[in-house]
Amino acid sequence: MATTAQPPTTPNDYSTVTKTLDLLATRWSVWVLMTLSSQPLRYAEIKSRLPWLADGQLHPRLRHLTNAGVVERTEYAPRHVTYGLTGRGTELLPVLAVIASWGDTYLEKQLVTSKAIGELEPERIPPAQNIDDTITLIAPRHATPILMTLQVRGRASAKTLATEAMPGYGLNAVYKPLDRLVADGLVTATASGDFQLSAGGRALAPVFQAITAWAVLPSAGADPLRRPGTAPSQTRSGMWATTPTRLPTPAIPAASSAGPALATTPPPDGPAWKSSDLFSHQIPARPITPAGGPRR
Repeated sequence: MATTAQPPTTPNDYSTVTKTLDLLATRWSVWVLMTLSSQPLRYAEIKSRLPWLADGQLHPRLRHLTNAGVVERTEYAPRHVTYGLTGRGTELLPVLAVIASWGDTYLEKQLVTSKAIGELEPERIPPAQNIDDTITLIAPRHATPILMTLQVRGRASAKTLATEAMPGYGLNAVYKPLDRLVADGLVTATASGDFQLSAGGRALAPVFQAITAWAVLPSAGADPLRRPGTAPSQTRSGMWATTPTRLPTPAIPAASSAGPALATTPPPDGPAWKSSDLFSHQIPARPITPAGGPRR
């Protein structure tokens, strides 16, 4: 039976998480943030580390992140400008590590033949791609409020979710985002017709907690956020997700002088950040199941 008590999560909590996800969901934003994670860089240096991005793609990303208060543009001379992380941007790096850790654990991976033992093993996915793919799953409209409501309640009916996660919308409006979350393996339907989180969905709790802490509790003196399935195949480690995927980027290695992809200490069970992590693998196709998790 669905729980009827009002959860402590508020629409404002949903809003802060949603705004942060909107900031990160803009394509290539995560890659730019991680490129700047170790030191400020000039435009040409950023471009050399993200060689598949044309000027028409990189300039808007830098402007987007600068307007959001996580990247700052410093002009030393008319032709000497650098971009680097602000204090808020630096504080976002541990949040990205939490998101990457969830993606590395729960998102689908291709099974590839190990050169060492000659057996199939999950491929290694760059942290930036794990972050992008996780955000692609949870950033669609109404997904976060539904997931956060189920985090608190444990189980709820469609009517309860419509009322608490989507106030102002009718009951029918909740079924489309619910169906997507079920297909992506983050939510399951119970025999009684209620909904609850899958194992992967429940494991998103640290992700939402980290995002909320960053968005709601900025450091003293820092600027606030300024932005208003199917069964797995034999060559896959998990299910396909229905969330539309990003187009693959060329598998272009980073320049040998590139700095660390993410200069932060990962969580104990999180991925290890290495200088080649950002670029060393071609972006896979998409998101996994409760056994492996959803992916891109």
